[in-house]
Order: sequence, then C-alpha cells, then structure tokens
Amino acid sequence: MAHGSPPVVDDRVPLAEAHGAPHKPYVSPEQSPAELTLRGLVLGSVLGIVFAASSVYLAIKVGLTVSASIPVAVLSIAIFRALGRSSILENTIVQTTGSAGESLAFGVAAALPALLILGYDISLTHAFLTAALGGVLGVLMMIPLRQGLIVQEHGKLTYPEGTASADVLIVGEQGGTNARTVILGFIIGGVYKFAYSGMKLFKEAIGTPIKGLKAATLSTEVSPELLGVGYIIGPRVASITFAGGVLSYLILIPMVSFFGSGMETPLLVHNGMLIRDMSPDQIRNAYVLYIGAGAVATGGLISLIRSLPTIVGAFKRSVETLRQSRTQGALPTVLRTDQDLPITVVLVGSALLILAIWLAPPLHVNFISAILIVVFGFFFVTVSARITGEIGSSSNPISGMVVATLLVTCLVYLLFGWTSSPDRFMALTTAAIVGIAASNGGTTAQDLKTAFLVGGTPRKQQIALFVGVLTSAMFIGLVLVLLNQGATAVIPEAHPGVQVTEMSTDTRTQHTYRWAVSQDALTQRGMTPAQLKRSLWAERLDMVPADGALELRSWRPIPAQELSNLTLAPANGPSLKLSDAGLVTAGPDRVYKEGFVRGADTPVPAGRYLVDDQGSIQYVVDPGIGGRISEYEGQTLTRYSAPKAQLFALIIDGILTQRLPWDLVLLGVFIALMLELCGVSSLPFAVGVYLPISSSAPIFVGGMVRHFVDKLRGGSAAESEFSPGTLMSSGYIAGGSIAGVLIAFLEIASDGAWTRAINLPALFGHENAVGAFLNAVGESELAHPTWSNVWGLAFFAVLTAVLFRSALKGKSGAEAPPPSH
Repeated sequence: MAHGSPPVVDDRVPLAEAHGAPHKPYVSPEQSPAELTLRGLVLGSVLGIVFAASSVYLAIKVGLTVSASIPVAVLSIAIFRALGRSSILENTIVQTTGSAGESLAFGVAAALPALLILGYDISLTHAFLTAALGGVLGVLMMIPLRQGLIVQEHGKLTYPEGTASADVLIVGEQGGTNARTVILGFIIGGVYKFAYSGMKLFKEAIGTPIKGLKAATLSTEVSPELLGVGYIIGPRVASITFAGGVLSYLILIPMVSFFGSGMETPLLVHNGMLIRDMSPDQIRNAYVLYIGAGAVATGGLISLIRSLPTIVGAFKRSVETLRQSRTQGALPTVLRTDQDLPITVVLVGSALLILAIWLAPPLHVNFISAILIVVFGFFFVTVSARITGEIGSSSNPISGMVVATLLVTCLVYLLFGWTSSPDRFMALTTAAIVGIAASNGGTTAQDLKTAFLVGGTPRKQQIALFVGVLTSAMFIGLVLVLLNQGATAVIPEAHPGVQVTEMSTDTRTQHTYRWAVSQDALTQRGMTPAQLKRSLWAERLDMVPADGALELRSWRPIPAQELSNLTLAPANGPSLKLSDAGLVTAGPDRVYKEGFVRGADTPVPAGRYLVDDQGSIQYVVDPGIGGRISEYEGQTLTRYSAPKAQLFALIIDGILTQRLPWDLVLLGVFIALMLELCGVSSLPFAVGVYLPISSSAPIFVGGMVRHFVDKLRGGSAAESEFSPGTLMSSGYIAGGSIAGVLIAFLEIASDGAWTRAINLPALFGHENAVGAFLNAVGESELAHPTWSNVWGLAFFAVLTAVLFRSALKGKSGAEAPPPSH
C-alpha cells in the first residue's frame, strides 16, 4: 500500500505491520524434526477452545474478536519448554490448531445470536454443524490455493499476521518468549472479573447522567477484556469507536428526548410508550439502534466496495495461479515443504460438504441455498485469503461479505416469495456458513504462511487445521448457549388476545407457595409492596396477591421449610424472615407451554414465551444475548448486545417483512457516508453508535494506554505487537472472558444458587458494618450512587495502571537471549 494505511474494520484487530520475510525457510526441507504429534494436537485443541470461548464472549459483547495466533504460539513454546523440549514445527502445529477456533468463533457468535432476535432458540446441533461445515469449507478451498498464494506469490503477498507468528516461533526457538506475561494477565483478568461479576465486590458499570442535558448519560464498564481490546486495537480505532458512543449517548439520545418529549402519540414504537416516558436505554433501543444499524451496514459495504478492485484482481490472479500450478505436472521428487493433501481430498470433501449442507435436518437449507453457500463460499474464501495477504486480517471486510451474502440471499428469497419465518432461519444459516468459511479461509492462509516461513509440512498443517476446526466447533456452540442461558430471565409479561405463532413441545414447571400474610400486614411492619417485590425477585421469586394472602412463585423447586427461613433485607427497611410474618406452605405446581412469536403479522416482539392452558401469554423468556429487557424490579440484568447479530436480524427481518423504518436507517447511512468523506473509517464509528457507551469507553481507555506506551517506549510496529503490553492485554482478554463463561456455567448448573452463594453484599446483609460497606460500594440495590462509582473506578484505575506498567517496563517477547554454549 503506497498511499496511506489501509482502511480499518473491526472484525479483526491488527497484529503486525507487513515486513520483509526470509526467502529460505528456517527449517530446511531436508530436515524432519517432530511436527504432527498427538500432544501438539491436544495442546493446540485445548488452547483453541480457550481462545474460542474468549472470542465468543467478545463477539457477543462488542462485535469483534482478537487474533489468538501469537498468544497461542507463546503459550505453546512455554508449556513445551516446561515439559522438556519441542521443535519449532511442533509449536507451529499447536499455533495452527489453536488459531482455528478464533476464526470460527467470530462467524458463529456474530451471526447465530440473530436467531434469538428473530424468535428462535440456539440449538447445539445447529451451531456445531454451522461452525464445522463452514470451517471445513474454508480449509478445503485453501488447499489448492496454497501453491499459488503462499509459494508463487511469496514476496508479493506479505501476510503480516502470519509473518509475525513466524517471528515469534523463531524467537522462541532461539530461547526468547515471555509467556509469564500472558499467564499473569490471564490470572489478573480472571480474578478481577470474578470479583465484580461473581462476588459483586464492585459495580460492573459505573456512570452518571449529565446535568443540563436531558437523557444524556456517561458510563463505563470496568472490564479487563475490553481494556485489553482497546490496547491491542490501538488509539486510533479505539478513539473512533468511542466517538460513535459519544454521538449516540450525548447527542442522538438527548436530541430524540428533546424534540419528542412534547409528543402525545408514540412515534415508531408500537408498545404505547411516549418518548417523554422512556429512559435513555429505551430511546436507544427504539430509535438509535436503527440509526446505528444503517451506519454499520453502510460501513461494512463501503469496506467491501473499497476492496472491489483488490477482490476482482485477487480472484482472477488466484484462479490463474491455481491453473498454472496444476498444469505444471508433478515433480519427480516433492520436497517435504511442498507436500499438500491430494486434490482428491478437496473434490470428494467439497461434494460431501454440499450434500451435508443440503441434507442435514438441523440446518433446514434447501438446494438453492446450498448452491448459494458453495458459490459465495468459494468466492469469498479466495478473496479473503488474498486480502489478508495484501493488507492483513485487520482490513479483511468479513462483515461486509456476510452483509452482501445476506442481501443477495434475501433478495433471491423475495423473488421466490420465500418470506416465512423458516425462510429467515435458512437465510441466516446460509450467511453464517459463508461468513465462517471466509473468516477461516483468511486465518488458514495466515497459518500456511507461518508454516512456509518456518519450514513446516503443508500436508500435516492442513490435517491440524481440520482437527482445530472440529474440536473448536464442538465447544463454540456450547459456550454460546451457556452465556445465553446464564443470563436468560423469565419475566411476567401478558399480551391479552395475542396467541403465539408456533408452539413447541417443551414445557416449564412453576412451583407455587402460599404465604399467609397480607400486604397490609407487611406495610404495618414497614415494608412496602415495591420493596417486597424487589427483595423477592433478588431471590428469584415472584409475588402476586392470592385470596387475602400472597402467592410466591419460583422456577426451581424449593422446600417449604427452606423458603420459610428465607430472610429478606430490602433497601431502607427492616429485615424480614418469611416465617415470622406468616406460614409458608407449598402450593400446586403449574405447567406452562413454550411457544414462539415470529413473523410480521403480530404486535408482540419476536421471542420465546410461556403460555397457560388457554393459550394466553403469561411470561417472556428474555434471552441473555440480544434481550430487550435490561432491568426488572430494580435489578440490572446481564445482557450481551451482540451488535453484528442485531444487524443481521435487522437486514433479514427488514427485507423479508418489508417493515424497516427506513427514515432512521438512512440517517445512519448518511452519517457513515459523511465520515468517509471526512477521511474517517466509518465502520468502527458505526459500531460505537451501535454499542452501549459503557462498552466503548473502556476500549478507549485501553487505546489511550497504548498511545502513551508507544510514545514512551518506542520500537518498531511489528515488535510492539508481541510486546509485554500486547501479551498482558491478551491475558486480560482471555482471563476475563473465561471467568464470564465460568460464571454463566455456575448460574446454569445450580439454577442461580451458586452465584447467589458468592454474592458477598447479599451474603453479609446490611445490618453489620462489613455488610453495610459492601452493599454501599458493591453491586447492590443499596449501592450509594457516588461512592459505588468511586469504588469501582478505583479498581479499574489499578487494573489500568498494572497494564501500563507492564507494557512500559516489561521485557518484549521478541527479545531472544544470546544462545548458550
């Protein structure tokens, strides 16, 4: 790139600038050190699963992932060094196997949560098949392209991330690495995340309204993983993303509130709420998200259009080099470093893939969609592999490719009249498989470049890629389901006269308990009905009046004696043991049927609902990913915004139902165009508009830390990508994300009992000094609005200071010690 830097998109973060690569492999073809070993495949698979889980967490939270190649390579060298000795080629296999998980995670976590928004559930089988088939498709199509793109184009295609990984492996072979920094970051990030998300020692998000500007708020999450992301992506992209959040929360939301506060009728929302009655988050969900979606879609398409000359040229050159490499005939002796899997594997595998995509029942893909997957998959894998070679994974417009696939697929469906709910499911599956294939194709090309530089055997590396794809695919869907179910909430929500559009065979049992006390009696004890409902909901109990008494409801079975001994500690009121106020006895169980609302002909939002025997909706099962209810009875619910999934659902629903609010979408379109005319990359900015400002703020802080470290420390751009700051940030990301997954598992495994048991403010109560302090500064309804913010900000400042000091004073992983004799 002769003129300026390439456009930055947010699907991947950059790892290294392109720099010269040796023309001779580090390990000569005549040498045959240990390479494809069982322990290498096992270690690579385990690390791939860990970083895939981390990538899933990031993708549903902020819509991006961080490359796992360098952290996996560093950890592989350190672990094998602790176990004895390993070869550079064995470490290359570990790095290759481990990096496959991250490339799958982005496609799966960016697309499949859209099913929840469209009124479906995420199936483990569907998630596994989508990830596995898309990943295998990406690897298969890269096998015949390797000779042309990696070998014949060497010196022209630099593959910056692959080259950086090769540098790390070579330095590690010579005795250098700093795995302790990654491990320390992992421990700090994990413990820190567990302290606030599990133990509730301080608030997850701190913020305040802006006085003098109606509906304006400023907040930040005290998140280790988002701080690490900001450091890795650097100050420019972090600042652009945060600027989008400023536009959303300090300009657009206050403007909607200011101009709409005098309206006597709802503007776009069909739930009867007036703008003046909406909170800032409700205004964002009802109006600003559509503006952000228009900007994100435009930014993705602009990055794709900007790459069109590269795409067309890449495709033509790739086909030509493939043809030339296959017409030269087989050499009498094939060097070890030139041995690919045979072309028959590609041909037979591709045929089997087509049949599997078409015939697999969980995918619900018809023949035309299977053809679209093959056509788009072949094209975008080829394009993705070449673009990553020319300008790196950071500028590879995967989102634009998925959006383009979705738009064409939905338009084809519209022409055929396929606009039903199952057709939307099929359209999303089609785009998801293509996106996973394209993402994995680019990552596979980087891995093949790494092996080319260090002297690996392509055939063995391709086998490792298949292993990495299949092992990671087995767990990616599970992580997605865990995170969603761990944050799913069953909220009372009646819709009289509205029926669900599709019933399922699943049911949920509700356990009831009669509490022989009236609300008047509780009021005399100093407890209002609102305080009581809040306190009971904190224990996962709902309450309704029933025949002069109260009925308590729970979705988990609780012995009546255990419930009688439950002590409530409401805010600003006395504690109350249930049995002291009235007898608690077990009542009859109720069974609700699960049903789904889908389609355009209903006023009820798409989603999963519980209905009674008469078919009336009584509860909404609001998902943790993309859920629309963020607070209930004073309790903040954990929600993952999944910005890419929201966009994909919006495209599918908007085109096939033809009910998109184009006024707001077009505002986002022109905001993106304005930024491009100003020379600013619109996609990171648009993602900032789409994200809560609490998510983009810690990213901005991490970017600023990187800015000052780079100014003070100096060094080349390539060296800085495996500097101690980047390694510590990788540890923060992995540790914080894995802790989040672990907390979700604890929530599901015990139906919330284990997470309540480690909730220290609730455990200590507020009637003693320690408990009063924890409730005042921790995640509690009793939290002091000022001191809890100061307390959380202090912890975040310490976390930031540790990153800054490590980045500034630590030893670079690129520095190899002199060889010992």
